[in-house]
Amino acid sequence: MTPLIAETDSPHGLASTLEAQGSVHRQNWANPGRDRPFFSRGELQQLLALYSQRVSEGVWRDYAIDQQKGAVFFCVFRHSGETPLYTVGKKADRGIYEVFDGVRRVKRTSSLDEAVHTLKRRSAVRAVT
Repeated sequence: MTPLIAETDSPHGLASTLEAQGSVHRQNWANPGRDRPFFSRGELQQLLALYSQRVSEGVWRDYAIDQQKGAVFFCVFRHSGETPLYTVGKKADRGIYEVFDGVRRVKRTSSLDEAVHTLKRRSAVRAVT
């Protein structure tokens, strides 16, 4: 695996030496590109507010953010070694949000509010059982 070196590294330091040897992949963290979407601060606040509520109830214990080409996913877990209980995905090209219960898609919407509402309802049902 080749090391990642940020664009902010000194051009005369380790980054340039490794780059000259061909053993570095240069990553521009300031501009990741349009094909690598992410959640905005407000979107993350909504998702993390629900996550913290479910953690305090003892339902969820871990989360992960998976960034892929053209989409980003917020996954919640009961145990960190398991598959996600729920996933909220954001598709960059269309501004579409999807909610998954395990691997099954249960909601597709253009509003994160609707996606979070669906997640609240479904996770509350699971908490009772």
